[in-house]
Amino acid sequence: MIYLAKEDIKHTLGKFIVTAMGVGMLLGIVLIMIGVYRGMIADARVILDDLDVDLWVVQEDTLGPFAEASRIHEDLKFTLKGYQAIDKSEAITFQNIQIPFHEKQLSVMAIGYDVYGSIVPINTKRLIAGRTLQNDHYEIVVSDKTDYKLGDTIPLGRDIYTVVGITHGTVASGGDPLVYVSLKDAQTLQFTYTNKRIQTDRARGIPSGGDAHLVNAIIATVYPSYRVDATAKTLRKWLHKGIYTREQQTDVLTKYVVEKASKQIGLFTVILIVVATIIISLIIYTMTLEKMKEISIMKLIGLPNSTIVKMIVEETLLLGVLAFIFGNVFSHLIYTKFPKNVVLQAPDALTLFIIVVIASIVASFVGVKKVISADPTAAIGG
Repeated sequence: MIYLAKEDIKHTLGKFIVTAMGVGMLLGIVLIMIGVYRGMIADARVILDDLDVDLWVVQEDTLGPFAEASRIHEDLKFTLKGYQAIDKSEAITFQNIQIPFHEKQLSVMAIGYDVYGSIVPINTKRLIAGRTLQNDHYEIVVSDKTDYKLGDTIPLGRDIYTVVGITHGTVASGGDPLVYVSLKDAQTLQFTYTNKRIQTDRARGIPSGGDAHLVNAIIATVYPSYRVDATAKTLRKWLHKGIYTREQQTDVLTKYVVEKASKQIGLFTVILIVVATIIISLIIYTMTLEKMKEISIMKLIGLPNSTIVKMIVEETLLLGVLAFIFGNVFSHLIYTKFPKNVVLQAPDALTLFIIVVIASIVASFVGVKKVISADPTAAIGG
C-alpha cells in the first residue's frame, strides 16, 4: 500500500517545513519561558547554597531579608554563640544599590559580612579572579556581570572601593549581580546620610548614626549532634525573633519572592501551547481542504475512511514532532542572549514533547472530521 502521508507531504514539502519551523519558534519560546522560571529558582538558591547555614534569625513577624524588610541588632550574634547548640553565628546585610556601568547605572545587591568572621558568603568555587575580602574598609568583590576588572575602583557613597575579587554565577533572586563588601562598609552605605539630612535631623532632635548597629539577619550553623528544627523551635521561644531553617527560607524564596512571577510565566506558557494547538489545527484543516477532491476520489474507489484518517493523523503528528525539534534547536540558539538566567532542562523538554504529541492528535480531529464528512460523489464532474 502506498504510504499516503509520505506521498502527500512530498507535494508540499517546502510549505510543510516552513510551517513546522513557524510553530517550532512558538514552542521554542515556551521552552525559553520555562527556562526563565527554572533560572529564577536557581538564582534564588545561589545565596542560600553559598552561605550553607542552618538558621536565619530575622526581625520578629517578618519573612526575612529576601521577602520583606528586616532589621535586627548586630550584637544578637553573641547571644546566639552562647547557646550550646550553635556552632557559628554572624551578622549579615543585604542592600540594593546602583553602581556605574558603561556610563549608566547597574542595579546590584550588596552583601555585607564580617571579614574576620567565621562565616564567609563568598563561595571560593565561584571566584574566578583575585581573592575574598581581607580588610574592613574600601574593598569589594564583584560579579563578572558588572564587567569590572581587578584593581578597578568604584565610587559608592562617600568612599572609593577597589575591586579585589571577581565571581561568576553570583546573582540575587531577582537576577541582579551580587557584590560583597565588609559589614562596616555595608552599614556605612546603608545608614550614612547626606550632610543636609544630618543637619535637618539634628534640628528635629533626631540623633544621627543611631542605626549603624543594625543588620538584616543573623545567620548561624548548628552542631551536627543537635537537630536544626528543635534548635529553631527553642530559639523562637526565648529570643522572640523570626527563626527560619534553611528549608523554610528556601520556601520563602520560592513561595513569596518568585511565586507571582512563576504564575505569570505558567499562564503565558499555557496560552502559547493553546495557540500552537490552534495553529496546528488550522494548518491541518487547510491542508485537508486543499485535497478534498483527491480524498473524495479515494473514497469513491473504495479506500476506507480509516486509511485516510490515518494519513491525516500521521501528517499532524509529523508536523508536531518537527515543530518540537525546530523549537528545541531555536531555544538553545537564543537562550544565552536573554539578560536573565535561563536554565533549559531535558525533563522540561520531554514534558513539552508529550504535550505537543497530545496537542497534535487533538488538532488532527479537525481534519479527520472533514474527511469523514466528505462526499465521494463530489469527485464526479470536477
